[in-house]
Amino acid sequence: MNVNKVVYKPVGMLVGALGGVAATAVFRKVWTLVSGEKEAPDPTDRNRSWGQVLLAATVQGAIFGLVKAAVDRGGATGYKKVTGEWPDD
Repeated sequence: MNVNKVVYKPVGMLVGALGGVAATAVFRKVWTLVSGEKEAPDPTDRNRSWGQVLLAATVQGAIFGLVKAAVDRGGATGYKKVTGEWPDD
């Protein structure tokens, strides 16, 4: 295994965890703006419609995907600036 990947792995995990926290915060704000509710519907909540549950899941998935890609890319770019090497090289 490439030493570069071994060194980057813990950094990538930490950055990913922070990204998850950020994505959760962004989703909560977006969901409140979109729906006027503080909490997204739980998929097993019998008082919520299929549409509400699937919309919440779609918005959440899109936000998490976007934040993950941005955080991963930013982490790799920052790693390159510090070490001079791209993490996958």
